[in-house]
Amino acid sequence: MTGPDPKCIYPMKDYTKLVFLKNFVKAANIFVGDYTYFDDGRYGPDHFEQYNVLYNYDFSKVKLVIGKFCAIAAEVKFIMTGDHKLDGISTYPFPIFQNGWESVYNISDLPVKGDIIIGNDVWIGYDALIKGGVKIGDGAIIATRAVVVKDVPPYSIVAGNPAKVVKMRFDDKTIERLLQISWWNWDIEKINKNLSLICNLDVDLLEKASLND
Repeated sequence: MTGPDPKCIYPMKDYTKLVFLKNFVKAANIFVGDYTYFDDGRYGPDHFEQYNVLYNYDFSKVKLVIGKFCAIAAEVKFIMTGDHKLDGISTYPFPIFQNGWESVYNISDLPVKGDIIIGNDVWIGYDALIKGGVKIGDGAIIATRAVVVKDVPPYSIVAGNPAKVVKMRFDDKTIERLLQISWWNWDIEKINKNLSLICNLDVDLLEKASLND
């Protein structure tokens, strides 16, 4: 058992809508881990940065960081910009159009929510929207069409608009153990060797495997 090459573009035979996303990213402020896939049957994965990472302007201060082994469905969107100016009568962003308007205030002074950080082994469902500044913990599940405006705990399931935790996948002690194990950081040979454990529910055995070379 070797698994697919993380550097391959299309890991599924005869299906070109699903890709290992890392190989398509060009923007300097977007980082994607190995084996994270994106499946888009509408625009195609080569348009990810155009249609799925929104408002990623040249002056953007934020980063989009996505961990390893994540599953990203079609139409998922990441909102990269912060807010418009809120401490004035108008929220209209005059300075971005220049031609004299740039002197009103410095565009770099606009509020910034912060980086979007997606953990490892995260499943993001169809048409979910992730706002700037949000951190999604390892092992979380984002339901279809969820609007995520605040941080998501590890191994939680969130749904709705705004997204709220509807269920924890495991109890607190188990989650702590799983985060300690962090199987996604193992080398791929070890992952392959223990894949049956990773895909089942025996945390004791997975924990024991984590201690072995």
